[in-house]
Amino acid sequence: MSQKLLLSAKEIDIILHRLACQLIENHTHFKDTVLIGVQPRGTFLADRIRQILLNDYHLDTVDLGYLDITFYRDDFRRGEKPLAANSTDIDFVVEDKRVVFIDDVLYTGRSIRAALTAVQSFGRPSEIELLTLIDRRFSRHLPIQPNYRGRQVDAINQEKVKVHWKENEGEDAVYLVGK
Repeated sequence: MSQKLLLSAKEIDIILHRLACQLIENHTHFKDTVLIGVQPRGTFLADRIRQILLNDYHLDTVDLGYLDITFYRDDFRRGEKPLAANSTDIDFVVEDKRVVFIDDVLYTGRSIRAALTAVQSFGRPSEIELLTLIDRRFSRHLPIQPNYRGRQVDAINQEKVKVHWKENEGEDAVYLVGK
């Protein structure tokens, strides 16, 4: 198995700050905007973005929640093993709010389709946007595109994009993993 470094910790840091600035351009004070990290891997990115907004750009408050999409996926019954759900933690109303879904990799679009369905349990947002660190643009099964994109990656065949977070894997890095 081969592994190629796509983004270093420094490059990820630069991208996260750029994404935070793009959010500020479109949402200013985040009065009517909430961030929702898509479980499981979008939570690390969502936490980082929120911390940058609060600490580096001195926003007063940024609501952040985590959304479990396990049983909203259209492929959840197809696997051999039973699925373990993640926790949903949304302690605010999304009714009439501008929601920004945050996920680490946009691949087929199925996770985001599931998130669109799952979030309806918490109200009807006025608008939903998508922020993703990595956009695998040639792998889409559904017509879903990010509003905010860290890096576009053209992975082919059986290649996988692996995002490592310091909090989980001990380093910040993005790898392209081949067979």
